[in-house]
Amino acid sequence: MRIDIITVLPEMLDGFINTSILARAQKKGLVEVYVHNLRDYTTDKHRRVDDYPFGGFAGMVMQCQPIDACISKLTAERNYDQIIFTTPDGEKFDQPMANELSLSKNLIILCGHYKGIDYRIREHLITKEVSIGDYVLTGGEIAAAAMSDAIVRLV
Repeated sequence: MRIDIITVLPEMLDGFINTSILARAQKKGLVEVYVHNLRDYTTDKHRRVDDYPFGGFAGMVMQCQPIDACISKLTAERNYDQIIFTTPDGEKFDQPMANELSLSKNLIILCGHYKGIDYRIREHLITKEVSIGDYVLTGGEIAAAAMSDAIVRLV
């Protein structure tokens, strides 16, 4: 199994994926976990990934361009069973979902930030929106870590 995690804060995941069960699974060759810094895919000289929502509204969302560039690069290399977006308004992550996802060969997890992502990304690239609970976190990294741990335990 391969899990690709796309984030604006890769340092939040470094310790988590390199310790405990995720580290053991990777050492045994059962799982590969890659963290992609979304800022590496932006064309902006300041490496910005946030923008005003398409069509207006208050707050900031993650831009289309870097997300599209990253997901396009990954999907050109292999087929993914799911492209998951971590969001508080997504489908609740539970054991049956973990069981289902553990049977996947390749997963992308896009960590949400700000007020979410541009709706066009949700509409055209995301295959599953997932929440780990009815609360708002700093970002989707904690959700991605929790989901990865639950899925890898089953592998």
